[in-house]
Amino acid sequence: MILYPAIDLYQGQVVRLEKGRFDRVTVYDRDPVARAIRIKEEEASHLHVVDLEGARYGSTANLPIIEQIVKRTGIFLEVGGGIRDMETIRRYLASGISRVILGTAAVEQEALLQEALDRYGDAIAVGVDLLDGSVAVRGWEKQSQWTAEAFFQHLTELGVRTVICTDISRDGMLGGSNHALYESLNQRFTIDLIASGGVSGLEDLRTLRCLGMAGAILGKAYYSGKVSLPEALKEAEAC
Repeated sequence: MILYPAIDLYQGQVVRLEKGRFDRVTVYDRDPVARAIRIKEEEASHLHVVDLEGARYGSTANLPIIEQIVKRTGIFLEVGGGIRDMETIRRYLASGISRVILGTAAVEQEALLQEALDRYGDAIAVGVDLLDGSVAVRGWEKQSQWTAEAFFQHLTELGVRTVICTDISRDGMLGGSNHALYESLNQRFTIDLIASGGVSGLEDLRTLRCLGMAGAILGKAYYSGKVSLPEALKEAEAC
């Protein structure tokens, strides 16, 4: 299982939200590039970056920072948040980013998702953010009409290979991942599933690995010091 330390960007800083709420923001680092370099030095091979302003407003406010992270680290970097047209996808991938994540666009613009898949293949992932069983969009502030199961089936039919799935109710709460949800989805669909939201420590990572997750995203547990990155990497990669 691949571990993806997370860098969530808001107003040029590394932050974490509680349950996706912008009125519950905690700043953990004022220098995202330095944080990314530190993560690389601790031997992480992958990084998950979210432009929260992009997710909320459909902009690319933090693109210059993300470009600097790529330039300074050379790490495998997946990025999501506000990627809603082909030009933005092209700019991100041209800058050296390994994979872009479509969230709102994947729900609201099927033609864009299909075009991106046709042109860039496995460099396109979809972020499925779940709230009360429905897929949420626009920075988690609105709910769509899609249920989790129906949307996963739809993505499978379109040929999506990788999905980052977040249980919003657990995000930033350190209460543990929704193991039942991930186990059910992983059993029903052949998509490579990356678990996100609520990862609380080594035992949580161990369970996700045993459930067959392709990856897991580590956020608040790392920033709060509940788990060290070397320990988390060792657990995620254990045979």
